[in-house]
Amino acid sequence: MESKFEENIVDIIAIIRRHKIQDTKDALDKEGFNQVTFYSVHGRGRQKGSGGLANELDPGLDMINSKIDIADNDYSFLPKRMLSLVVKDDDVNKVVKIITEVNQTGHYGDGKIFVMPVKLALRIRTAEEGLYAIS
Repeated sequence: MESKFEENIVDIIAIIRRHKIQDTKDALDKEGFNQVTFYSVHGRGRQKGSGGLANELDPGLDMINSKIDIADNDYSFLPKRMLSLVVKDDDVNKVVKIITEVNQTGHYGDGKIFVMPVKLALRIRTAEEGLYAIS
């Protein structure tokens, strides 16, 4: 199938804290970005999971800098949520701003956002492509 796909469409992928999922969903919905997929994932960043679940649920504990000996606690991977939404290139800054504002606590583990080009978007049911497939 030859595509007529020419629009600039991107996939925004964000890794965020589990307890921030509803706030993130609500903020995206409020701005009209309701086509999103959420995944349950496990991972770790620079701290290699240090701080464990307590730090994931309450980053204010900041166990990484505390006197608690975390060497005995091996939290290699922490539960996170990954979201993916495909949007027009013109909406990228708005979506990234929404996700950042909702999820930024200033503590380790706030997450990451990745923006990648989409070569093809196709709605299977109708064979619509490009912007028609994502709207």
